[in-house]
This record gives sequence, structure tokens and C-alpha cells, in this order.
Amino acid sequence: MLIQTEITPNPATLMFLPGRAVMTAGTRDFATPEEAEVSPLASAIYSTGEVEGVFFGKDFISVTAAPGVEWPQLKPEILNILLDHFSSGAPLFNAGSAAEISIPDADIPDNPEDADIIAQIRDLIDKRIRPAVARDGGDIVYRGYDKGTVYLAMQGACAGCPSSTMTLKQGIESLLKHYVPEVETVEAV
Repeated sequence: MLIQTEITPNPATLMFLPGRAVMTAGTRDFATPEEAEVSPLASAIYSTGEVEGVFFGKDFISVTAAPGVEWPQLKPEILNILLDHFSSGAPLFNAGSAAEISIPDADIPDNPEDADIIAQIRDLIDKRIRPAVARDGGDIVYRGYDKGTVYLAMQGACAGCPSSTMTLKQGIESLLKHYVPEVETVEAV
């Protein structure tokens, strides 16, 4: 089995491509070792003690190294963990856990009067923004819309990326404002 790696715009994050599906639907972000306990793979990656983030995408795994950790030392260890996991056919999540379900995507209650605006925003996020962000090893998730402000959560390589603010403001905000005039600003949560 060959696992390819790709750099991401976030220098602390490396994307691993096992050449097969990782998640059958949605994505999953593990921001702490405690969150990773529902996944044998995520737990094994955190067990290195040199990781501060693990993200499962459709066909990739993004791993964020802890501050001060260099990829030349960490990369072989992560590759071995991934090879062992995928070669063994082990499950991605512990049996009986609801972990394979993505976290719901609404932190801010949507006003029913804004249903058309929200539908346009979600459509643009799903069709134009998320595929582009996934190519960089991350994801962006809708968290709500209120009085002209769209709230989004950045995950995987995008969380903590030095260029994430620029991507959010100059890229995503501009796109949403262009297609949905009611959008005034975009904020990360």
C-alpha cells in the first residue's frame, strides 16, 4: 500500500492520502486526544505525543504537528500508523459509537425568515468552497447566519493556518457577498 503525502498551506499540517475512502460521508475533526478516543486511528496518531490535530476527510487524513515538532521526524511514524491501520482493515471508529456522524452544523439558530438566503449560502459552501478547501486538507462548515453575518468553522489544515484569515475574508466572504447580496461579513467561530 502506498500512502502519498501533500503539503498544505498550513506549514504545521501535512495531508496523507491512502488511495482509498477514509470517510464515507462528511468529515470529522479531532482537536484533542480526548475527542480522538472514539477512533482507534485518531487515537494512535495522537499517541505519538507530537500531534495537536487530526482531521478525516473523504479520501485524506490531515495531521497537525505540535509546535516545535519537525515533519522529517514525525512523518515516518504517522505513515507507519496509517499503513498498519489500513492494512489490518481495522474500523475507523469504535463499535457502537456515533462518532462517524459529522457534528451538526448550526451553532447559531437560523431565522426561518432567512431560509432562502441560508439555502443560497449553504449551496455555495457545499458546491464551490468546500471542494477547494478540501484540496488543501481541510474543511469549512456552516455554523449560522444572523443579520448579514455568516458564521463558519474552519477544520483540519485550515484551523490555525496562517493564511486562513485571508482565505476567509478575501476569498470566501467576497464570493458569498457577490452571489448573496444580503451577506455583509463572514466570521470564523
